[in-house]
Amino acid sequence: MCSVCGCGEAKVEGQHHHEPNHHHEAKHQPSHHQDQQAEVIHHHYHHQGDVHHHYHYHLTASEGGEAAKKHQASQEHQPQRSDKGDLHYGHGEAGTHVPGMGQRRLVEIELDVLDKNNHIAAHNREHFSQDEQLVLNLVSSPGSGKTTLLTQTLLQLKSQRGCAVIEGDQQTANDADRIRATGVPAVQVNTGKGCHLDAQMVHDACHQLELEKGGVLFIENVGNLVCPASFDLGENHKVAILSVTEGEDKPLKYPNMFAAADLMIINKIDLLPYVSFDVEVCIENARRINPQIKVIKLSATTNEGMPAWLSWLEGALCV
Repeated sequence: MCSVCGCGEAKVEGQHHHEPNHHHEAKHQPSHHQDQQAEVIHHHYHHQGDVHHHYHYHLTASEGGEAAKKHQASQEHQPQRSDKGDLHYGHGEAGTHVPGMGQRRLVEIELDVLDKNNHIAAHNREHFSQDEQLVLNLVSSPGSGKTTLLTQTLLQLKSQRGCAVIEGDQQTANDADRIRATGVPAVQVNTGKGCHLDAQMVHDACHQLELEKGGVLFIENVGNLVCPASFDLGENHKVAILSVTEGEDKPLKYPNMFAAADLMIINKIDLLPYVSFDVEVCIENARRINPQIKVIKLSATTNEGMPAWLSWLEGALCV
């Protein structure tokens, strides 16, 4: 994961109202460590009910005094070098590298951020369970066809089940508008500089939606195969979508995501005659990372394989 995620600004779209006593003046600090503090301020709703989250990080006096030590600590984490000269920065205690921070500090920040996120995710999960909602976290690289798959799914599912969508992107409401065109309610969450949705964003977005009991909530995460793997949103399943235009080695390159997913959808199979992509090798690679992962091959544009996906959804609803 990106151990310093949370910086930037998130905008959650919804209905026009103002509720000062419901989280909009709440402040959360992701750490009690003296080295770094942060506050999250939930404030005004304006037209269409956008909610803005501002994450402000500031250094305390002790941080300045520790600058030299941190510089030294960061220098101690050197990359592993292969005999070909390749550099690997993920071998340390934190599994990542950030200039100016030592491995132990990165681990502290990661644990603290995830602990607070998981607490909110558990709260989300309680509400979803009470409302008998099936909640799916759709994750992929940009351009995998997530939104096209989602629109086609909604067109075939909405007459049978109540559906709603939370759309995550850095900017624009383009994808939410595509979802709304199907007649299904959607809320856009713009993360600004953030590279993933977190549980608080999903919590706030859900308050802009009227979720039907026994329905399906689809969360289309920001296009990114790294950070969304680590952030629980309160969902029942992560669904990793991989298009045949991306390469069959994606599960090996981004193992955390495919390890976290219950289902891998291989999308755009109508393009197989035109690309160099070995479906069986891709499946083998995914199962090297996650032996239990289920796989569905489909094309959202031609409808090939869509019945298998809809059958999987029905089975998940019955659990």
